[in-house]
Amino acid sequence: MRSMSASPAAALLAAAALAVRAAGCTAAPATAAPSLPRLDAQTSLLVVAPHPDDETLCCAGVIQRVVRAGGRASVVWITSGDASELDLLLIEKSLFVKPEEARALAATRMREAREASARLGVPAAGQLFLGYPDRGVLRLLTDHRATPYTSGSTGAAAVPYRAALFPGHPYTGESLERDFAAVLERVQPTLILAPSPRDSHPDHRAAGLLTIAVSTRRGGLPGVRYWIVHGGEGWPSPRGLLPGVPLTAAPRSRGLALAVFALEPAEEDHMLEALRAYDTQMRTLAPFLLAFVRSTELFASLPGAELAPQ
Repeated sequence: MRSMSASPAAALLAAAALAVRAAGCTAAPATAAPSLPRLDAQTSLLVVAPHPDDETLCCAGVIQRVVRAGGRASVVWITSGDASELDLLLIEKSLFVKPEEARALAATRMREAREASARLGVPAAGQLFLGYPDRGVLRLLTDHRATPYTSGSTGAAAVPYRAALFPGHPYTGESLERDFAAVLERVQPTLILAPSPRDSHPDHRAAGLLTIAVSTRRGGLPGVRYWIVHGGEGWPSPRGLLPGVPLTAAPRSRGLALAVFALEPAEEDHMLEALRAYDTQMRTLAPFLLAFVRSTELFASLPGAELAPQ
């Protein structure tokens, strides 16, 4: 990728980096262990999920705890997972997939997301889909700020899903920022759980940077915590279902202070039930996905100094 500093299209990412540095967000000693804010009836939780299933992998315990405490839990899915090659290959039996087949996959994954989040206690009103292009979110923030991006999977240059909050909104970085800001206005979160900018998946990095930039414009970052899914080769390790075993820190989170959120056995069980709603994903990625069903969830209070995409 070209140098971010040389491109005017990188304004959002540059603003995010400046906001973090201004707030003193540099890597903290790994020995520090900041806790999450108190979860009670006043909590309004927003989980920022790049794709359907991410909310369950990293935030299922916190979601359940907020709901049980009488608070409000919402999930915003940035994409609908319409560019998952393994899913499309398994379902369509072909490497050459038509746009309508990719959109059908998205509809399936949105149904799975509704079921999974409902099993965790998220009400229908808190299940929010933006419908931006899977594997294209970073491109929107860097190269397509004002010029629409066309998805290589669906052929769409605007949100094609009626179930999304804003159908027809163009696939541009500016549109994504406005839609995300509208979600924040709607939810009024007191706690945001967002992807880490250190995640190796570009959609995850972009979702984290988007959260930082838009949240900063609305008043700052104190209520944001960061989680990671693609945290390094072979992580989480070991793969597969290991109930009662804590989640280890991802290599990509090295040097960051991590809050350890302990799940109760019943919360682990409900997390597994929610994950099983993702039939499309479990058919292809079960060992990896099940490795997140552990007795702890890990959250960084700082995004890390490495904000530029890799």
